[in-house]
Amino acid sequence: MSFPFYIAKRYLFSKSKNNAINIITGIASMGIIVGTLALFVVLSVFSGLRDFSLSFSNTIDPDLKANPIQGKSFFISPAQEKQISAIEGIASYSKVVEERVLFFFDGKEQVTYLKGVDANYTKINDVSQNLYNGKWLRYNTAEVVVGYGITQKLSLGLFDFNNAFEVYVPRKGKALIESEAEAFNKAELIPIGIYAISEDLDSKYVFADLRLSQDLLEYKPNQVSAVEFKLKPNADEAKITEKLNAVFDNKIEIKNRAQLNATLYKMLNTENIAVYLIFTLVIIIALFNLIGALIMMILDKKSNLKTLYNLGSEVKDLKKIFLLQGSLLTIFGGIVGLILGIFVVIIQQQFRLIMITESLPYPVVFSIQNVLIVMGTIIALGFISSWIASSRVTKKLLD
Repeated sequence: MSFPFYIAKRYLFSKSKNNAINIITGIASMGIIVGTLALFVVLSVFSGLRDFSLSFSNTIDPDLKANPIQGKSFFISPAQEKQISAIEGIASYSKVVEERVLFFFDGKEQVTYLKGVDANYTKINDVSQNLYNGKWLRYNTAEVVVGYGITQKLSLGLFDFNNAFEVYVPRKGKALIESEAEAFNKAELIPIGIYAISEDLDSKYVFADLRLSQDLLEYKPNQVSAVEFKLKPNADEAKITEKLNAVFDNKIEIKNRAQLNATLYKMLNTENIAVYLIFTLVIIIALFNLIGALIMMILDKKSNLKTLYNLGSEVKDLKKIFLLQGSLLTIFGGIVGLILGIFVVIIQQQFRLIMITESLPYPVVFSIQNVLIVMGTIIALGFISSWIASSRVTKKLLD
């Protein structure tokens, strides 16, 4: 055991004769413990809120999505489909057609997305598991599933045969329009299901059969707007993306969930950094007490330091005593605060003590990443604070 570490340990666990120093040291320790506890709990809560927010978009977004680099659609041949099926790591894929169109019902109209899907679509995401009413559509029919927000705006119900639910899609290549029939492709749809995910998504899509959507948009049978992919657990996303680009000769753009919701992810990450910086500032303020306690300890032990110096100890070793003392105090306080924070998070996860609504507990997530971030922050700030305080030990002070 090194000489500075031995002395630092003795100073750390022994009380000073000056009661004021003991009080300030206790306050510094409590500040470190409470600051660590608060930082870990807040990061865990924000991780829970982040996962809760992303769960809505994850319900409707695929693991990977292939979009055309140019235009609104591209062609996928049977040979390419065979190559996709042979790629290791892809659990399933679905061809989709997506376009903003006009919907009309009982004198009300709404412009939103018509999304044509094939029979594999329910294997890609959990939309069919989030039906508020009715059932999922059958393929090769005029049946559709609409969002709850759309039904509210149009006062639309299921199986309403008295009023037609119509979709209008502008026809392509018509230079001279003489009548409405020539201007639009039109179809009567049968709403058989209502999905409910979130306020934004509930007003975004009307799900229909792929072939019906292709006919309305005047697409060919092998022409699609996108291909959505479900990956197997632990699949290599980068390698799969590379192989898909090779299949389509780099004429498509592959995006994962984070890239499909780049704005949302950027906002959540920015908020996470802001919260971290705010509570780190709280810890920095609390560590001023540690600096004060160490400086008072240096002054209190001045005679002992002179003795050690006269016995041959170097000034750098005497500085190291208080650097180690402050660092050890920070580490022990950080560990205690972290244990209390983990306990609080686990209690909330298991017993749901704090509720947002009667059925929705406040979301928290225990993460090893948060443990490492908090402990790394405490150790780094504690070391800097201890270094500032230990710099007061100088040859001039000892003389």
